Amino acid sequence: MPLAVRYMVLPIAFSIALCLCSPVAAEVIASKSYSYFDIRGKTADELDRELSRRGPTASGSSARHPGATKIRFGGEATYIQDNGRCRVGNVKVTVHTQIILPRWSSRKGASKELSMIWDALSSDIKRHEERHAEIARDQARAMERAIRALRQQRSCEAMQELVSDESARGIEEHDRQQARFDRVEAVNFQKRMLRLLNNRINGRAGEK
Repeated sequence: MPLAVRYMVLPIAFSIALCLCSPVAAEVIASKSYSYFDIRGKTADELDRELSRRGPTASGSSARHPGATKIRFGGEATYIQDNGRCRVGNVKVTVHTQIILPRWSSRKGASKELSMIWDALSSDIKRHEERHAEIARDQARAMERAIRALRQQRSCEAMQELVSDESARGIEEHDRQQARFDRVEAVNFQKRMLRLLNNRINGRAGEK
């Protein structure tokens, strides 16, 4: 059962407010939710077909995957204008991740071997998607720091342009990190699954 996971990113959009005086503050708000799709089967081939038929699709593609993480960035910034200069005041970056995972609904009566394979696979899918969400949260914090550190400008229009440019760079870096993570995971998938299965086999042997 190949593991090919994708994620979807919506562009960050900063809302703007001007103020004459305001305390400088920064905030990152991260939220996460889960949803599931059911699959059925009594053999590894049947589960594989179900994942290919029922799994979530990636943005811009009709291909199905065993799991996915949808990511949405947003944000707000206020600008402080003082003595002919404009600087960033309050900054808030938001990131919401929705993790989509498979759920085996016909497990009852399945063989112990298939259950062990599924437990190893499903745990790896969940770990993989959790890491996608973690990358998004880390990048939201990096974007907040970068925006907060921007230098003052002669006008708030110029300051707004800098914030927009910085948020775009942050999204591009986020996409690069996510793609790099997927490449590494794809290369190591077979080794990782063998290690997980061996650990579960050894754990069962130790319980006897």
